Amino acid sequence: MTDKYVSITIDVDAIAGWLGSYGGEDSLCDLSRGEFAGKVGVIRLLNLFNDIEIKTTWFTPGHSIETFTNEMKKVVESGHEIGLHGYSHENPLRLTKEQESKIFDKNIELIEKLSGKKPIGNRQPWWDMTENTVEVMLDKGLKYDSSLMGNEFHPYLLRKGDKWVKIDYSNDPESWMKPYSFGENTDIIEFPVSWYLDDLPAQMFMKHPYYNYGWTHPDIVYNVLFKEHFDWLINNEKEGILTITVHPDVSGRVQGLKRLKDLLLYMKKFNVEFITLGDAAKIWNEKLL
Repeated sequence: MTDKYVSITIDVDAIAGWLGSYGGEDSLCDLSRGEFAGKVGVIRLLNLFNDIEIKTTWFTPGHSIETFTNEMKKVVESGHEIGLHGYSHENPLRLTKEQESKIFDKNIELIEKLSGKKPIGNRQPWWDMTENTVEVMLDKGLKYDSSLMGNEFHPYLLRKGDKWVKIDYSNDPESWMKPYSFGENTDIIEFPVSWYLDDLPAQMFMKHPYYNYGWTHPDIVYNVLFKEHFDWLINNEKEGILTITVHPDVSGRVQGLKRLKDLLLYMKKFNVEFITLGDAAKIWNEKLL
């Protein structure tokens, strides 16, 4: 038995990512990069996870489910978990509560049809939430989320009702010099994420004017950032879970696939258990609720 876990999570952004977030919705070249992710990257990652016998969680936009249905069926048939991830990787901060609710309903329906199971977990596109998102997730009966960054290895209860005051330089400082106010806990478990534990920002070039780097050497991502976090979990934490986010757009390519495989085989040498976030939610439900 172990109290240390690793959850590999896959965000199947594919074409949806270019439609909703990456600024490539008018580029056949960028859309074809999403096609690679859905048709090639998904299968390569699935084969890797099946070969080394680990179960994973696939946060899949509804658009990817409907566009790459055959590929996602293979994911389900291999026993992996499917979680919510928007429909077209849309910007959550631009949605009304009614729009959010409709998107959740659509995607829950798609996942239930694909897998035969109602999804219990969510990951927000761009890891962003509105003031309504938590209430919507509660309304839909979700058990866990994996979008926020309030910890590293230790899940916590998602809150609702956090309050903060933005700086307004046109007003007297006394009007905005206020501390952050933490809201009340819900019964949704938050599995924290990190940009440092995400393969995409450092490695995928985008022409979008607000983010266009994507040229970090893959050794830095897999052999330094990912590996050092895992080593910290092993050597410094009494218990916890390392949640890593990968994308078929990036880790499904040759340079990422090789390094991810080497990293996972390294991790398997230690006394850790690879689990889906759905299974992790059952464990932390007993710890937190």
